[in-house]
Amino acid sequence: MIRSRPLPLLAATLVAALFAAPAAGQPLRLLNASYDPTRELYQELNATFAREWTAKTGQTIELQQSHGGSGKQARAVIDGLEADVVTLALAWDIDAIAATGLLPKSWQERLPHRSCPYTSTVVFLVRKGNPKGIRDWDDLARPGVAVITPNPKTSGGARWNVLAAWGWAVRRHGSEERARALLRGIFQNVPVLDTGARGATITFVERGIGDVLLAWENEAWLALRELGPDRLEIVLPSVSILAEPPVALVDRVADRRRTRAAAEAYLEFLYSPAAQEIAARHHYRPTSPEVMAKHATDFPSLELFTIDEQFGGWARAHERFFAAGGELDRAMARR
Repeated sequence: MIRSRPLPLLAATLVAALFAAPAAGQPLRLLNASYDPTRELYQELNATFAREWTAKTGQTIELQQSHGGSGKQARAVIDGLEADVVTLALAWDIDAIAATGLLPKSWQERLPHRSCPYTSTVVFLVRKGNPKGIRDWDDLARPGVAVITPNPKTSGGARWNVLAAWGWAVRRHGSEERARALLRGIFQNVPVLDTGARGATITFVERGIGDVLLAWENEAWLALRELGPDRLEIVLPSVSILAEPPVALVDRVADRRRTRAAAEAYLEFLYSPAAQEIAARHHYRPTSPEVMAKHATDFPSLELFTIDEQFGGWARAHERFFAAGGELDRAMARR
């Protein structure tokens, strides 16, 4: 079990790595199947881990990435994508992989914080000056407000969007009927559904479609940083959801490819001070209290609820909202 070894790496892990040695002259390769908005994050994390691994073991390691909507990525792994590790947007997608026997169903117990090394939340990205006056979730259902969100059928981030809106409505109005009406109104205002979060960002930022983008905090800050504050601004809703993107070893793939030691070390590295600092710089909320305190001014305080608190966990949320005939299908029926 990964959780049985303290962080950072133990010497036993480094010795075991010798058994994963590639052919002479070839680097050890790991594939991380991740969701859409993590490209920039893992570019820096991979480079840092590769340097540390080589310094400690003498092995050259090459970290390869695959990106897409979280649900699509989970399906790809199930269908044969040889990913040694997965770093997806929601636990339900990794549960779907575990159901095939590629990793144990207890995968979430193997790393700290339920295998979530960082978190995020859902915020609004709007045009400079916020011309439509968008302040909270109910504004997204007003006539004339074009909302950009990925398709919850394929994007894990979009599923967090759905649950954030519903949870706000229930907490604000104490009524599931009001929540249902809000969800219906939001999706009536969605002009296009991209398959993943990065595609939705491109639609909003580069194609200029929509008045507001529902985005993870880190993705919103990336867009703001790349385009500058003269074109966009971030609006924090009064209440949002704590997005918990988990990570996991794909046991059968790692064992078959003899990469387990390196893959386990890679996931453990995500909890190290160096990796937590990188996560914070990319506007993911670190789980390390020390690193979070250091970057407290970068993460404005807002009321956050968890999926367990509001919905009883991902299994119940999936069945109610995202299974065939669920709340999402009802909300999108009039599109």
